[in-house]
Amino acid sequence: MTFLVTWRLAFVAIPAVLLLAYLLAERSRRQAAVRFSSVDLLASVAPRRPGWQRHVPTAAFLCAMLMFVLAFAQPSRVVRTPNPRATVILTLDTSGSMIATDVSPSRLDAAQQAARQFVQALPKGVQVGLVQFSSTANVLVAPTSDRSSVTAAIDSLRAQGGTATAAAIKLSVQAVEAVPVAKGGQKAPGAIVLMSDGSPNIPEPGMSLSQSLSTEEAAARRAGVKINTIAFGTANGIVTISGETIPVPADPAAMARIASSTGGHTFSAQSSGQLKSVYDEIGRAVGYDVGHRDITAWFIAIALALMALAGGAALLWNQRLV
Repeated sequence: MTFLVTWRLAFVAIPAVLLLAYLLAERSRRQAAVRFSSVDLLASVAPRRPGWQRHVPTAAFLCAMLMFVLAFAQPSRVVRTPNPRATVILTLDTSGSMIATDVSPSRLDAAQQAARQFVQALPKGVQVGLVQFSSTANVLVAPTSDRSSVTAAIDSLRAQGGTATAAAIKLSVQAVEAVPVAKGGQKAPGAIVLMSDGSPNIPEPGMSLSQSLSTEEAAARRAGVKINTIAFGTANGIVTISGETIPVPADPAAMARIASSTGGHTFSAQSSGQLKSVYDEIGRAVGYDVGHRDITAWFIAIALALMALAGGAALLWNQRLV
């Protein structure tokens, strides 16, 4: 819950001051009462009343005032509405390091299972595309609402080669931009979910590795496409190639830089369970429009109920409203 006009919360001081004044008045009443030695006179000055009941009207009244102040600050809650024109590009690393078994049964098997679940859980109508990258990058499925074609392509992935992350970003951004605009020229919102288990190591032709990444990250920013990244795997991953054991640690720092540069979020996952949780969290964000729904009426209704409680309690136990 958030408040649209936060400065108005300063008026909370009003019920707080009234509460303090009430407590001081109660203290003064008790002190004045003990000065009278006559029991009959004491009863007239401080008549016996129910204990806690006599405080209920005041408590309800002050709570009602607090609710009115909160309503004055225009409370709202965040709501997520599926956007039927949203596009999500799932960009998966299939480099040779994905055969590492530091994640059971292997990095690739765990990634495929989590990716299938992610695609199936996206809101209906959201278009999903699939980009695969190793030594090169390829668009396996252009953005589509046909989930079966995407999951079939995920099942077909095989691990080999290097990590051409920059080329993958380039194709992913192009896939988002290729989605036709709506009537009136409104562009469909798009996001990229990039999962990789290692450091980018293949630059684009004619550029260094850092230049390649910087160029494609800038293209994503210009297109207004956020890249959410997942660094998958542990620091102890190894693969054996031609009898040689090669360390293939995950690189969360590289993934974090890409996400930060494009305004996306970055995550790390070191197990299949963690990867599923990450995809679940991303899935709750991409494909939705996030807005605020005014809930002022709820607070006013609570305040009115408390006011009615205060009046009813005062009549019942104190035989007066004020």
